[in-house]
Amino acid sequence: MLTSERPAELRTRYTLADTRRRRPAAHWLITAPLLVLLLGLALLWLQSLNFEAARDLREGSRSSAITLLDDNGLVMARIGDGQGNYVTLGEMSPWLPAAVIAIEDRRFYGHLGIDPIGIARATFRNLIALGVVEGGSTITQQLAKLAFVGPERSFTRKIKEAAYALSLERRLSKEQILEAYLNKVYLGGGAYGVDAAARRYFGKTAGTLSLAESAMLAGLIKAPSRFAPTRKLERAQARARVVLQSMVEQGAVDRVQAERAIAAPATLAGSSRNSGDQRYFTDWVAAESHLYTSTLQPRLTVQTTFDQALQRHAEAAADAVFERHADKADATQLALVAMTPDGRIKAMLGGRRYRESQFNRAVQARRQPGSAFKLFLYLAALDEAIQPDNRISALPIDVDGWRPRNADDAYPKRVTIAHAFTHSVNTAAVRLAEYIGRDKIVQKARQLGITSRLHDHPSLALGSAEVTLLELTAAYATVANGGSMVWPEGIVSITGADRATLYQRSEIDERVLSADAVAGMTRMLEDTLIEGTGWRAQMPGFVAGKTGTSSDYRDAWFIGFTHDLVVGVWVGNDDGKPMQQASGGGLPAMIFKDFLTRSRGAPEPLPAPVAGGEAIAGLSQD
Repeated sequence: MLTSERPAELRTRYTLADTRRRRPAAHWLITAPLLVLLLGLALLWLQSLNFEAARDLREGSRSSAITLLDDNGLVMARIGDGQGNYVTLGEMSPWLPAAVIAIEDRRFYGHLGIDPIGIARATFRNLIALGVVEGGSTITQQLAKLAFVGPERSFTRKIKEAAYALSLERRLSKEQILEAYLNKVYLGGGAYGVDAAARRYFGKTAGTLSLAESAMLAGLIKAPSRFAPTRKLERAQARARVVLQSMVEQGAVDRVQAERAIAAPATLAGSSRNSGDQRYFTDWVAAESHLYTSTLQPRLTVQTTFDQALQRHAEAAADAVFERHADKADATQLALVAMTPDGRIKAMLGGRRYRESQFNRAVQARRQPGSAFKLFLYLAALDEAIQPDNRISALPIDVDGWRPRNADDAYPKRVTIAHAFTHSVNTAAVRLAEYIGRDKIVQKARQLGITSRLHDHPSLALGSAEVTLLELTAAYATVANGGSMVWPEGIVSITGADRATLYQRSEIDERVLSADAVAGMTRMLEDTLIEGTGWRAQMPGFVAGKTGTSSDYRDAWFIGFTHDLVVGVWVGNDDGKPMQQASGGGLPAMIFKDFLTRSRGAPEPLPAPVAGGEAIAGLSQD
């Protein structure tokens, strides 16, 4: 006989478990009517609106376009729908709307704006795949999101999107909805609308697209950045094959037509294939421009600080050094920023190749700068009246159980402050940081524009906090310009369609470094190239800079400047894999020198350094 020794406890467990099993059903009995009520209220609200937006869709209003001018006023890029024209369905290749319907909304002509069958099918496939492999939004819903709702992710947004979709279906024909959608949808590469994308990728209009090209554009809608052919052509072609298969299943093309398109896949036009790595800069500036203007502006002209000649020199220098040394160093990526001492960006490399990766390592990546961060430590020390010729102990030091090492494993009793800086003596740097206080290092970094998070650990003095190349280069520009605050920027002015000025760059007149601090730091930065770790960047005339290498050679940096140009270089691997003893004095310093050699020639010299040498009380050990 099977009985429980504690029947009351078992009954309690059963009751709780049974409640949990039944709760979802009860939950939906309550929430389902509420959802219907909310949707009904939303529909009533939309009916009360003056639906001018629907008329705008028929007239072809689209997202704003941006024209970017270089520092000479020449057009360097057009981003957005300014690359193409508004085209009617009759002006498009017939393959294009057929491909989009086949892959995005098979029941487009059979639903009323919301497709319950499509939602159910997508839900079922996502459950089987244990992930999101198919969406349930109709083309009408996607148009509603593009035109009225925006990209926010919330339950309220889905309700509004559905309500707008139903209202659009009442006011516009299916052809008008599809036409508006194809002229608004983002297809990667800064292209809004199918004509812009056709010109961007294939160098032709939307009306002349082949079946293979139409399938590729339709395939971009799901994930424009991932499937963009400028990023990885093979992946875009594979996605196009999926679209063609869907077209066959829907009867839009026969199998023979699809096989011919698969055998001769779409390829990029020459101008798209070799568009140059200035796209790192143009993408960044285009995003920045929206911080200063309304997104409702239909046309923007942005005067930038960009120097296309310097950009070509930067690309050539990076290619030359990487071809000779990158394999041996086991390095795969780099970033470079060149700016004037007042912060005007002149050139930018966000990676080895834009078409392979659009991630901008100069602006978006935060990495450990190593000894390049010591700029803030030694500037803080100069503020405390510590001079470059004062002496400090470089013997081993223990701070709360942490013991820094010197790269050469040498630990002299005393070195000058200047020697500790130019030769990156870590024990001396940590001792100096603990003497003046880490809070003063953080304060100095903030004064010079570092906005990244800085931790309170003794390793901060050695650059263990993560920063961006852009902000660190701008901090060195503060020294290069004599001590005035620098805010790095690529925009000079922005004008609207009516030529009215919407934004004008203003100079920052805020001195954050004393003349003595600038003079002392400049001398140490110059000595770093003459006799220290940055000797590979040495050139005739005045050049100053600092190397940086993070632990295990994961990051290598060189930040330096002449009288009129400040350049920051980072080399490493995206996954943080250690390089083969690649230091900041290696590839980054060589890229820096090659770039300056190509672009500027030999700079002017500065006066010779002054010698000296008193020990600092409390820091020297005899």
